[in-house]
Amino acid sequence: MHWPPLIYDACYSALQLPDRHRYPIGKYRALYQALLAAGVPLDCFVEPTSATRTELALVHDPLYIEALCSGQLDTKAMRRIGFPWSEFLINRSLRSVGGTIQTAQLALQHGLALHLSGGYHHAFASEGSGFCLFNDLAVAARVLQQQGVDKILIFDCDVHQGDGSALIFADDPQIITASLHGEKNFPARKQQSDWDLALPNGCTDAPYLEAVQQSLDYLLALHQPDLVLYDAGVDIHQQDDLGLLSVSTQGILARDQLVIHRCRDLKIPLAAVIGGGYQRDLTALTAVHLQLFKAAFVSLQLPVDIPT
Repeated sequence: MHWPPLIYDACYSALQLPDRHRYPIGKYRALYQALLAAGVPLDCFVEPTSATRTELALVHDPLYIEALCSGQLDTKAMRRIGFPWSEFLINRSLRSVGGTIQTAQLALQHGLALHLSGGYHHAFASEGSGFCLFNDLAVAARVLQQQGVDKILIFDCDVHQGDGSALIFADDPQIITASLHGEKNFPARKQQSDWDLALPNGCTDAPYLEAVQQSLDYLLALHQPDLVLYDAGVDIHQQDDLGLLSVSTQGILARDQLVIHRCRDLKIPLAAVIGGGYQRDLTALTAVHLQLFKAAFVSLQLPVDIPT
């Protein structure tokens, strides 16, 4: 049996946040523990290395990197990010960006790799936003581009538009940005991706899955990417506190199966990150994030029992 690499670091959930903070920081540890409990072998998990400043600077302004890493970013800019500054926050962010880089590199080797973090797509070149300090998807795309990958598709299914990714790659025809997101959701000011599909509030399984299938098939046929970076956000879920869509757990599983199968059928390496999900009930949220891994394991015919 060939298990896909699963990239995870214990620091992902170790960040201390104020009581009742909106960000569900415990979900990464909960997801890791749930996968172990479901029978995933421990040696599948890969501990990432931190992204370097050189790698960050492929996307981000060095002045922004320095100000953020040194704690000199002004209060208003940190408020837009949504986290109180700490050295641990910076180290965690660097490790998560490094994790997405490694996920992409391992996907090229194995065909499929999954990151138990990632999807920080609201970070722009010179500012952070919406719980995103650095744009891991963008940095990973740039690193892989430098390493010789010709064309990369960022297929973003988080409920919030990948505005940072869209603007960063607006003038790069080799990195294609695609975002399927809630029309009436954050960010209020959308950027122009190469492919944007804004979904109405209350969108349910059938129209959502049709949108994903048609978008993905069109983009893969048109661009024939050498790598897909997939943001498998679950804030589209009907119980998500911030999502405004009405996709079921079964619908999320079907979406993830569709993306994985399409890429496998076409032999396109797929690197997936878990993206957003904002239920306060951590057990319920973890169960929804697990669908990405269930889709991967079913596709590879691996003996793991994860409920839908």
